[in-house]
Amino acid sequence: MTEMKYGGIEQDKKNGLTPLGRIVLDAWVFGILPETETCTGWDHAQMQILYEKVYTAWEPFAHLPSRLPDELRERHTRIYNQAITAAKAEGWNPELNEDD
Repeated sequence: MTEMKYGGIEQDKKNGLTPLGRIVLDAWVFGILPETETCTGWDHAQMQILYEKVYTAWEPFAHLPSRLPDELRERHTRIYNQAITAAKAEGWNPELNEDD
């Protein structure tokens, strides 16, 4: 049995606006990863470790972008606006449907 690998944020559905993609986006926001790191080929253990780092980074802010200090909030806004714009250009609809 082969272990599943993350395809990378550039190959992620919804331009990274998935649970795994958001971990990568948030890692960029907090500077845990450089924005050039797409996590292509990362295994479950690597993604789990990254998730734990991102979760810890969010804790002081109650996991709310509105509580981020200005520099991080601006970075969050820029990174997520780019992802949302690209996803919409590819047909992504932010409305939840029965599968979400």
